[in-house]
Amino acid sequence: MALREAALRLAVERGPDQLRVEDIAEAAGVSPRTYNNYFASREQAIVSAVTADREVRIAAAVAARPAGVRLADAVADAVVEQYTNTGERAREVLLLITTRTALRDAFLDTTAGIEPPLAAVIAERLGDAGAHTARVLAASVASAVRIALEGWLRPAGNAEAAGGSGAGGLVVPSGSLPDQLRAALAPLAPAFDAAERRAQP
Repeated sequence: MALREAALRLAVERGPDQLRVEDIAEAAGVSPRTYNNYFASREQAIVSAVTADREVRIAAAVAARPAGVRLADAVADAVVEQYTNTGERAREVLLLITTRTALRDAFLDTTAGIEPPLAAVIAERLGDAGAHTARVLAASVASAVRIALEGWLRPAGNAEAAGGSGAGGLVVPSGSLPDQLRAALAPLAPAFDAAERRAQP
């Protein structure tokens, strides 16, 4: 999408704090009104350059796993793969995200998007009776991913700095992101296992 590409390019060139919605819209060849139909803030547009369609890719990766693969493992593998299989562009955005509180918040907010497509895939695995359970499990996955990312992107020094409204301190990602994601998802495994057992004929 032209808007998110323009947002990222301009953010890298000028810095996120010097970027206006009007600048992004102009660079993408659309009106500010059109921009506002897609994004509520410049931070959303910048972050979407790396997170776009990730939730759909997670659901597709789970759906692609063979039926014999444990559902908890399929979900964990898909989440880790999609959050760690990043290219040069993603690393560029991550550098911006780790230095700006508003961008970190926008990045964390994207985890909510995991729920709807993942719930649909889980419901398909569990059968007709599992729709409610699938929604609960998918929402739990989204929350677990957010918690893992919050821990990974914790600002160096004073933890309260994360809640500030300024540019925020430098964030040094702590530990291995795959390990943090797997640790956050691990408590959900018994619930996934129980749901799969109930779905068996």
